[in-house]
Amino acid sequence: MKVRVPSLLFLLMMAVTRVDAATPKDTLVVAGSLEGIISLDPAESFETVSSGNLVNLYQQLVQSDRQHPDKLDPDAAASWQPGPDAHSLIFTLKPGQKFSSGNPVTADDVIYSFTRVVKLNKSPSFILGELGWTPDNVDGNLKKIADDKVQLSWPADIGSGLVLSILSAPVAGIVDSKLLKEHVDQNDFGNSWLRSRSAGSGAFEVRNYVPHEALIFKRNPNAKPLAKIENVLFKNVGDPSTRRLLVLNGDADVAYDLGADQFSSLQKEKGVHVAQFPAAKVFYLAFNAGDTTQPALANPALWEAARWLVDYQGISTDLLKGQYGIHQTFLPDGLAGAIDDQPYKYDVAKAKAILSKGGIAPGTKIDLIVINQPPYSDIAQALQASFAKADINLVVHPLVESDVLTRMRAHKFQSIFTYWGADYLDPNTNASTFAYNVPNGPKTLAQRIQWVIPEISKQTRAAAAESDPTKRKALYADLQRELQKNSPFVVALQSKLLVAIRDNVKGASQNVAGSQLYLDTVTKE
Repeated sequence: MKVRVPSLLFLLMMAVTRVDAATPKDTLVVAGSLEGIISLDPAESFETVSSGNLVNLYQQLVQSDRQHPDKLDPDAAASWQPGPDAHSLIFTLKPGQKFSSGNPVTADDVIYSFTRVVKLNKSPSFILGELGWTPDNVDGNLKKIADDKVQLSWPADIGSGLVLSILSAPVAGIVDSKLLKEHVDQNDFGNSWLRSRSAGSGAFEVRNYVPHEALIFKRNPNAKPLAKIENVLFKNVGDPSTRRLLVLNGDADVAYDLGADQFSSLQKEKGVHVAQFPAAKVFYLAFNAGDTTQPALANPALWEAARWLVDYQGISTDLLKGQYGIHQTFLPDGLAGAIDDQPYKYDVAKAKAILSKGGIAPGTKIDLIVINQPPYSDIAQALQASFAKADINLVVHPLVESDVLTRMRAHKFQSIFTYWGADYLDPNTNASTFAYNVPNGPKTLAQRIQWVIPEISKQTRAAAAESDPTKRKALYADLQRELQKNSPFVVALQSKLLVAIRDNVKGASQNVAGSQLYLDTVTKE
């Protein structure tokens, strides 16, 4: 294996850099940035490319329906039924399923998968934490009934519908426990080994990963059904204009994150088209309220003024060519309970009055970290210009995505412009991260910006527990308006996912539940 995998990487890389620029028929070549990848382990992965591709590597018990994403379909589970009480479900696994290793998918694997997420306590663990699972109680809430049957219980005051939605999140991917136990290092549940590999029963397996260079998927021979293409090669290409040329010239089959101008120019080219998919991703500016190096960051006057210093219309229409719509609440359109209130517009005079009344001095300097890719770098420059008109000096620091995420998770930033994508299609997915932060609690976005909100956190839990759909919708509307009016978050945009695809690529699809293409249905002519 140590010889074959590097050889495969070499052959594939050579095949897509030939003079004739033709990519292999059995290989989909994807050009994009891999700089955001921190880990490929579903218990840790929380970045666009890695987390978005977990659907291609792992099964969950249930999955979002590809045609109707607001519905849930069986995935590794064949069926489920109520357990012995209102806070339990019993899942029966599909027969004959195997991991890429050849090991069968069993109830033991389900239990191991969820246990390791909670006990490792990595960035996405708060999602399963919504069930009330903790390192101390998770073992008692997972019960093997038979090799193909597992009972899940949860202490949290939430209904089974929300539980099923949570179990469709990428972090709930089922891993090969037998394989991972062979690679445990100091009680890490195989995390160190899995960060650059895969151990799933999805359509593909990771064959090789070279950080900052390439990631290769190989078809899982045991998947049901089999993927239609043999290999997928993700090439790290940092420059958007180079990505555009690669897909235009046929050196790549797919290209992500080209930027508004690049996508616009491709609309007129032959042999390639721009596919547009719905996306439950919102983009926001946030201030680190707990950073003591700049007292203004904790001042609500800065938060309020910032809402009037974003040129929403100019960024959406002029800068981003309408490919990102104005959206000012933390729940994206497409999720139940989302509201579309847009009370803010660009108003420098109003912002300056708010800053003056709040005691924030002209010339106040604030560091802003952003991902060094479009649209973040472009938006950061626009924010820098609009804030400067109110005598607020935003000092922009473009960084690779992994560095941005690492600094945010460690609270080592003053302000940030970034994104958040829904992990599952229930309003709790965003409410539980924007509007929840309790002592010793999960590592939510509110926790990362050190925003202390005991009362709002109670409201968030109450909304999750509400069983009446009308009342629940009203609770989420109240939460959105509260954060829209007074929080360190300034939500500004919602995106559509644009992907440049060669015309000979067929079967590429995606829905609002994901951030990367479903690869198992892709073919090349």
